[in-house]
Amino acid sequence: MPSARRLPQLAVLAICGALGAGSLAGCETTQEKAAAQQAESARILGARAKRQAQKKKHKHQDQDKHHQQSQEKGEG
Repeated sequence: MPSARRLPQLAVLAICGALGAGSLAGCETTQEKAAAQQAESARILGARAKRQAQKKKHKHQDQDKHHQQSQEKGEG
């Protein structure tokens, strides 16, 4: 059985251990949040690139259509 002097030291040690474990768990949570945020950013950037590619494709199709119409009219 611990002496009367050892009891407060053991209590402090237990509290420090609990705080240390809590901070490690907090770091893991932070890492998980960062990973989730990075995945969300990648999804958003991927969707943006897809929209831009579609917009570029439609722009070229419209230009080709206008060029073809002007040739049919004899303007080109």
